[in-house]
Amino acid sequence: MSDSNTFEQEITRFSWNKVTDKIYAKTSTQVESALSKKYRSLDDFMALISPAAEPYLEDLALLSRKSTQRRFGKTIQMYIPLYLSNECQNICTYCGFSYNNKISRKTLSETEIINEIKIIKGYGYDHILLVTGEANNIVGVDYLKNAINLIKPYFSNISIEVQPLSHEAYEDLSQLGLNSVMVYQETYNKQKYRSYHPKGKKSNFNYRLNTPDRIGKAKMHKIGLGVLLGLENWRTDSFFTALHLKYLEKTYWKTKYSVSFPRLRPAKGAIKPNVNITDREMVQLICSYRLFNADLELSLSTRESEEFRNHLIGLGITSVSAGSKTSPGGYAIGCSELKQFEISDERSPYEFSEVVKQKGYEPVWKDWDSSMQL
Repeated sequence: MSDSNTFEQEITRFSWNKVTDKIYAKTSTQVESALSKKYRSLDDFMALISPAAEPYLEDLALLSRKSTQRRFGKTIQMYIPLYLSNECQNICTYCGFSYNNKISRKTLSETEIINEIKIIKGYGYDHILLVTGEANNIVGVDYLKNAINLIKPYFSNISIEVQPLSHEAYEDLSQLGLNSVMVYQETYNKQKYRSYHPKGKKSNFNYRLNTPDRIGKAKMHKIGLGVLLGLENWRTDSFFTALHLKYLEKTYWKTKYSVSFPRLRPAKGAIKPNVNITDREMVQLICSYRLFNADLELSLSTRESEEFRNHLIGLGITSVSAGSKTSPGGYAIGCSELKQFEISDERSPYEFSEVVKQKGYEPVWKDWDSSMQL
């Protein structure tokens, strides 16, 4: 299937440098105008994520809290990643799984997958995210099909974060019971993209960029977007993520969407952040997304600290992981030397869910059932 009529055409209308200049030129008057509106445009989103909006963080947070409660109630969706393999054919300068890293490689067998599942189910989870490195010859479509068949009797909601696949593959996986696909562009700065991905299929900027279109055409229930915060200017990258989101919502309007906020974390062989996003700026960004799109699921992982994650409950985030392990076999075996990156919040699912309750919110372990699919 060709990638005609995709976001690749839409993004060519925008210059990275011009978008950056426009964001930094926003004024307090434009910020106040954006805050006062019921519905906000991409231009309003620019204003909300601009430096000019930093003094308005309390206003942003208050409006974001109200909008989130109005749409999602006082609930926090709980999910957990299951790493199936750390095999990878790409060289990515920020990732512990990078092909050039001399680490032990492991791909879970059927028995090992079941062992991981038993532990994860014991935590109370019914929503699982399957993660692999990008190695088509080892963890390709057939491996994923087998894994989903093994896992689906235990979970009502199955998501994947793996290598970009074909439209036909997404259709097949959807029919097997896959609900969601997370695919992060890492950065929308095409000129810099190759420097972070010098080798492997992931170095093809446009193929990755058009992946959400292939997912949307396969009529997947949900698509997750995001960039790796720390590679390029977070404000500009976030504008392009919002642009991509708006295009997808218009084109595949029956699909749900989520945005995640992964910050670059320490990992074997990984570069240090080129740019930093402070906690205050992260709050600004998350609240800006909420005001831009009231229906959007916003997700925060264990990359963030305990204190920061506690603070974000109620401010816009609707989905969180807890008790995460970032290595294949991490729950049943340990295998810490196989992990993709260092996590920050090491609390157990129970410990985090208790914090959620203490803040007056309800941890939700299940929000989807295959019987609900039309």
